[in-house]
Amino acid sequence: MKIKATIEKIPGGLMLVPLLLGAILNTFAPETGNYFGGFTKGLIGGTVPILAVWFFCIGASISLKASGIVLKKSGTLVLTKIAVAWLVAFVCTKFIPSDGIQTGFFAGLSVLAIVSAMDMTNGGLYASLMNQYGSKEEAGAFILTSLESGPLMSMIILGTAGLASFEPQHFIGAVLPFLIGFLLGNLDEELKEFFTKANQVLIPFFGFALGNAINLGVILDTGLLGIILGLAVIVITGIPLILADRIIGGGNGTAGVAASSTAGAAVANPVLIAQINPIFEPVAASATALVATCVVVTAILVPIITALYAKHISPKMKTKTL
Repeated sequence: MKIKATIEKIPGGLMLVPLLLGAILNTFAPETGNYFGGFTKGLIGGTVPILAVWFFCIGASISLKASGIVLKKSGTLVLTKIAVAWLVAFVCTKFIPSDGIQTGFFAGLSVLAIVSAMDMTNGGLYASLMNQYGSKEEAGAFILTSLESGPLMSMIILGTAGLASFEPQHFIGAVLPFLIGFLLGNLDEELKEFFTKANQVLIPFFGFALGNAINLGVILDTGLLGIILGLAVIVITGIPLILADRIIGGGNGTAGVAASSTAGAAVANPVLIAQINPIFEPVAASATALVATCVVVTAILVPIITALYAKHISPKMKTKTL
């Protein structure tokens, strides 16, 4: 049976399919983990430890040997994405309460959901698109997008936007596994190769654990809102990314379009941040559902928009060079 190949045909399938299975289990049999206990309970509810190992392995996979062009391009895209997410968060805190919107069409929307959807780029999607529509240096620029992985940047944005406060040790704790992995991976190439192999393997496991924190009723309630939020991510982050790529990064804007997605790992941020700061617990479930929808929407639309943009911009760029 071609189970893996079938799952991978779905955008973000390696994470989203296990997440959906976890959500189904949590919706119809929420006491499964407590009933079986032991390792089964650990697998169902082990979001934090599984993600901790994943962040460690992500850190180990990043090399200091990236060229200056790659770092310039990558840094431009990452800093622009984070800056836009911070600006949006700062504005939204003026209109959206800390416990999210409770009634009407926008019920379930929170600043936590918006920041989590906007501040992280799908690095794998970006790299694959730039391999097709950009240069090798542009494709390699996904390297710094891994630095966005985890809740650290979202915590910084939420804190500096005035929505919440975090103790200094919480910031250190959010990034420490990543830094240790980064150190070991750069000290020993064999360790880098060894730990990097686990990056893909762990995705279905934390996807399943995340799903077990979601009730399908929440996903149904936020479905259309999630689609709108996904479109907003592409437009609100995409335009500044195109401009930054052209003005600072020295590109033609294609890399900016390709970076205007929501990372699959962003689905974990609401739950992780809520565990660190309980003020976000009331909105964590709806935020997770919204971000999961954004992952699917952007994974489908960003490749299409990138292809159209590249097709439109390439003739103009060739004419200018002539």
